[in-house]
Amino acid sequence: MTTTTATATTTATTTITTAEHPSEHTSVNPRPYPSLPTGAKRLAFIGLGVMGGPMAAHLALAGHSVTVYNRTASKAEQWVSALSQKAPHSRLASASTPAQAAAGADMVFCCVGNDEDVRSVTLGEAGALAGMAAGAVLVDHTTASAQLARALYAQAQAQGVGFVDAPVSGGQAGAQNGQLTVMCGGDAAVFEQVAPVMACFARACTLMGESGSGQLTKMVNQICIAGLLQGLSEAVAFGQKAGLDMDAALAVIGQGAAQSWQLDHRGRTMARDEFNFGFAVDWMRKDLSLVLAEAARNGARLPVTALVDQFYADVQAQGGNRWDTSSLITRLR
Repeated sequence: MTTTTATATTTATTTITTAEHPSEHTSVNPRPYPSLPTGAKRLAFIGLGVMGGPMAAHLALAGHSVTVYNRTASKAEQWVSALSQKAPHSRLASASTPAQAAAGADMVFCCVGNDEDVRSVTLGEAGALAGMAAGAVLVDHTTASAQLARALYAQAQAQGVGFVDAPVSGGQAGAQNGQLTVMCGGDAAVFEQVAPVMACFARACTLMGESGSGQLTKMVNQICIAGLLQGLSEAVAFGQKAGLDMDAALAVIGQGAAQSWQLDHRGRTMARDEFNFGFAVDWMRKDLSLVLAEAARNGARLPVTALVDQFYADVQAQGGNRWDTSSLITRLR
């Protein structure tokens, strides 16, 4: 495995907000950005959701030229308007198709919803690959199937384009703060080209192996989170039924073997039934469907993961589609 971590050389101190609607504001907190020996790159970014919007913003704030595409064109235009004021030395533009956004780009980054979304923005006459020249690199940050990653790798290779599957972990806050963890699959030489650019929005980028390995690693991540959140839900619900002061209980067990990111950042909000933030249940179910499909192919046995997936279906039935994944505890009330 090859891991690249960011080395800071330039700084910024402004907080900016980009969003299509006021209720969906995405705060971007600038951070020190790496300086590339080869200078600023010409980049394209496809998909400006709660993850892609801030990721693209970090690239612009780092001084790169960025052309963006979003299915809702007005969102791309608003992104350009907001970032042009905060990154006046970066060349920023929006495009009407992924192919137009990708034309002339050294690297094209994509962060959309699912496999079908990835296909729609990368393949066909209007897809990103149609606009990319030989020697350019396509990076897909979408959490998607390993099968799709391998297919895109083959398609890119056929036209002399590099491809890296690079799903991320860290959620919306990680994207806003430029502190994502990126799990990559692809060729080492191509990874070495794109890793310094990804460092603008990531604290670590790791090459896990051949094409598809990034997506498989993200599946391992989601398996861990699913089981951990169910255990934390049961612990908090049990403690409350027992009459414990859960803030105090979580503080104590957080100093021992039970400590985890989820306990530190979600335990207290779970106890207060606060779920209107974070990683949505709908997206977790999408990710778990990828996990379970891959397990069916490779023969892995995932009884707890399959059960937690059905628990999330119960949360959806309660109307919790957009609640944070910690809302599993609502089933135990």
